[in-house]
Amino acid sequence: MNKLEVQRRVLQYGKPLDLDKFKWDEDTKTFSTSENNLVLDFRGIYNVTFNTGSFCTFKTGGYCIFKTGFDCTFKTGDYCTFDTGSYCTFDTGSYCIFKTVDYCTFNTRCGCTFETGSCCAFNIGDYCTFNTGDYCTFNTESDCTFKTGGNSVVIRRDVYEVIELKEGQTIRLNNTELKGYKVIEDTKKPVTLELTADQLSKINELLKEDK
Repeated sequence: MNKLEVQRRVLQYGKPLDLDKFKWDEDTKTFSTSENNLVLDFRGIYNVTFNTGSFCTFKTGGYCIFKTGFDCTFKTGDYCTFDTGSYCTFDTGSYCIFKTVDYCTFNTRCGCTFETGSCCAFNIGDYCTFNTGDYCTFNTESDCTFKTGGNSVVIRRDVYEVIELKEGQTIRLNNTELKGYKVIEDTKKPVTLELTADQLSKINELLKEDK
């Protein structure tokens, strides 16, 4: 796909974006611009990287990478990666990775990973991982892992269960059709080794040989 073909897929205020306002790397399939208020129609096209401003709307295939400003809307396939600002809306497939700020809305399938700010809403499938701020709502299925701020709630669709999350606590939901969750403890503990004088002498010798 050449730059002229890409131009026909990118509109700004209803007109194709001027050629001098964006860059297109045909080899890496990378679209780059600092412009805002774009509509990008790449439906059925995979493995594209997008670098844009804010207030953009994307329709793409899977395996795409997005680095954008705020208040963008995404409708994509599977295995996409997002690095965005606040107030974004996502409607994606499975196994996507999200790094966002606050007030975002997510509608995804299974196996996704989220690192977000506060006041986000999630309607997702199972086997997802969340690391978020405060005041989030999760509408999920089973086998998800959560580490959040305060005032967040999980609503499990498969067993009709509501779980109030505790700030800073990491939990993993139980398997399908089994209510409840397990608290995941921090496994990073200090380890103390007791060495004899002979063992310490051998370690020092090995260190000297490495120098």
